[in-house]
Amino acid sequence: MDTIDHVARLDRDGCTVIEDAFDVELARAIHADVMRLERELRIQPATNGFEGRATTRVYNLLAHGAIYEQIPVHPVVLQLMQHLLGEGCLVSSLSSINIGPGEIAQPIHADDQVMPLPKPHPATTANSMWAITDFTEANGATRIIPGTHLADDSPVYGQHYDSDCAEMRAGSILVWHGSLWHGGGANTTDEPRMGIAMNYCAGWVRQQENQQLGIPLATVRGFSPALQELCGFGIYRGLIGHIDKRSPAQVLLDPQAATSMLWERT
Repeated sequence: MDTIDHVARLDRDGCTVIEDAFDVELARAIHADVMRLERELRIQPATNGFEGRATTRVYNLLAHGAIYEQIPVHPVVLQLMQHLLGEGCLVSSLSSINIGPGEIAQPIHADDQVMPLPKPHPATTANSMWAITDFTEANGATRIIPGTHLADDSPVYGQHYDSDCAEMRAGSILVWHGSLWHGGGANTTDEPRMGIAMNYCAGWVRQQENQQLGIPLATVRGFSPALQELCGFGIYRGLIGHIDKRSPAQVLLDPQAATSMLWERT
């Protein structure tokens, strides 16, 4: 499908799958690096039903290696995010989700469920799941309920809802509106199912992971300008996020970085 088709699906269903969105060799490289991080950081499963008791997660991946820098700027995904969230959208969080054998299904939820806004509303968050391994119904592929991004409420936590299984090959990406009802699936196989959760938010929304404090500035200085902007080192619409009328990029990264404040344009 082309971008127009994906946009239509997002508007109608609240979700779409981009098949063959990235190279399988990249998927293998990411898989190997996440496994390295899990060993070095001694990652263990959580002790709650939301993150999963047989699921391992590595958070703040942009602080852990250059291989992850290409994920937030994927051209097709970024176009879809800008459609949902507008120009100036930000990286909200970037983490791995490795659903192990024996994991039960995650409760159905909406990613914007904690935001005190009446529903339905324009997207404040929009998320994507990169299939690092094949996603199947048996190994815990994401479960979705198409159309629920238009619902006037959020799901009741822990309640059962009938859902569809977003099966996809490694190298594919599931994209969804932050109001869509969804959840990770149960893994009834003997092998883990690994995905990368690349989540975005509108430029005026606080990020789920604090990118400005969580990533060393020395690392951010090596990012492309586009990725620096996505991490929140710019100014949203010439107003939100400035430091004494200068962009965070000017103050923290490069004194020569350009700043254009809203009131200078009027």
